[in-house]
Amino acid sequence: MTDTTRTRRAFLAGGVSAAVLLTAIASVTSLFVSPVDEPQQQHHRESRHASIAAAQPATTTDTNTAVFDPRDMDAALGQRIDGAINDSEFASAQWGVVVMSLRDGRTIYERNADQLFTPASNMKVYTTAVALDLLGADYRWRTSVYADAMPDADGTLDGDLVLYGRGAPDLASRSGKRRPTAHLTQLAAALYERGVRRVRGDVIGDESYFRVEEVGDGWLWEDVQWYFGAAPSALSVDGNEVTVSIAPAAKVGDPAAVKVIPPTESVRVTSDARTAERGSRPSVGVQRELSSNEVRVWGNYPAGSEGYGVRLSVHRPARWAATLFSDALKARGIAVEGGARARDWRTQAAEDFDPNRAIEMAAVLSRPLGEIVHDTNKESLNLEAELLLRTLGKEHGDLAPVEDPERMRVRRDDEAGLAVVRKWLEEVGVRTRGMTFHDGSGLSRLNLVTPRATALLMRRMAERPPTVAKIFLDSLPIGGRDGTLEYRLRTAGAAGQRLTAKTGALTYVHALSGYATTAEGEVLVFSIICNNETERAPGTRLIDIIASLLISYPTFNQ
Repeated sequence: MTDTTRTRRAFLAGGVSAAVLLTAIASVTSLFVSPVDEPQQQHHRESRHASIAAAQPATTTDTNTAVFDPRDMDAALGQRIDGAINDSEFASAQWGVVVMSLRDGRTIYERNADQLFTPASNMKVYTTAVALDLLGADYRWRTSVYADAMPDADGTLDGDLVLYGRGAPDLASRSGKRRPTAHLTQLAAALYERGVRRVRGDVIGDESYFRVEEVGDGWLWEDVQWYFGAAPSALSVDGNEVTVSIAPAAKVGDPAAVKVIPPTESVRVTSDARTAERGSRPSVGVQRELSSNEVRVWGNYPAGSEGYGVRLSVHRPARWAATLFSDALKARGIAVEGGARARDWRTQAAEDFDPNRAIEMAAVLSRPLGEIVHDTNKESLNLEAELLLRTLGKEHGDLAPVEDPERMRVRRDDEAGLAVVRKWLEEVGVRTRGMTFHDGSGLSRLNLVTPRATALLMRRMAERPPTVAKIFLDSLPIGGRDGTLEYRLRTAGAAGQRLTAKTGALTYVHALSGYATTAEGEVLVFSIICNNETERAPGTRLIDIIASLLISYPTFNQ
């Protein structure tokens, strides 16, 4: 009996062999975007035939040639998944699972596959897939600075200076890991090079390009003060978030050191936090008012402790962007006589501003959309997903019109984007009946999708042109290696890296959908969604057990 035969019989009996888990890592990307080298194809065919013969199943032909029914292994996998769920502390939760073969499309296992579930951040694969396919990986966002006239001989600009956003997800006031370019500094330098030395009017942060509401549909109020609930604005800078840094003073009883990063007058902090005894338990609270950028800090922080930062969203991000830009202008030597204010789609008409009639004084371009999609899925970035959705609505809303002309005229860009996503899904054969889409990131509790639709979306993306398929696949986290899966599936060893998938998490919700390469090199498409999970232990533990079953799953299909 060969090791392979032992492994398969152990699997059928309920055991998962370490030999299977540690099988050499297959290159997942190559399975989607390029044919396997011919010698490798031959090797896979020969090894598969040889292992079938070695298995010696009970059913044989008259000539004693072994015959293996792939459905036996499919059924065995289903029994293992059912057992894992039914015998766990999460059995009372609602589970939706579907596993299918990428090669032939057969459904290997399903459980509540057509029931509706809250997907959490699995919603991002819907948004990023459609944005990548329709807008293209090379799409870039342009952010402009407009004025009514050129500066005079003394370098003075009469009137306002407008920072006009078009939804760039990576616009930044300072360079960092995720946003490597300090765009506002670049724009200020470009204005200085054009001879601008003074602005007589206001600096306006203009977010009127998008017709949107500040808070996403179905978002919880307790989420919107945190960085992951940042308001999606056409003029978003630094992710529309600040970090409130808290550190103890040297002396017990003294006020804790509190500061805002980046420093700005737009965000004001009131702190009652004190330095407590060394070794005491920290008890610090941070809260931003929902209708302002007033931040309150309170509690005790032990002496000798390292400082830490709390990431908060900002209220009225366009006004905040205007303040940051005004600061950048002053730092470059350009005086600003007016204040900083915002303009949105409601006030644009009243102010009679049209960028087509204004003078573009400077502009910057974002990184390509393909890079934005990569970051969005790897790190599960909500703001980036929401801006992708609104860009879809702005650029391609006419692909999904509504019959009422007045309704079409006033439709928000996020609503248009969601209509485009639904239209695209239907056109590629993903049924959306009964499903509800309310945002692009999955933060909304009102989103409802089916595991089957999610898995079919993954399959359709693998079938797109190679450049699109590769960018999408490469954007997904890899088990035990990077992104939101960096610290998961590590018990599977190197085999964990044969799984690439999008995570999802809200309170009482966990999800994982993507691709798993089996021990024999076949790619499985899967979606696992758990709702109403209330145990103290995270449901991700059981999801990872199911994922490990997929990557250790032997397949025998020819």
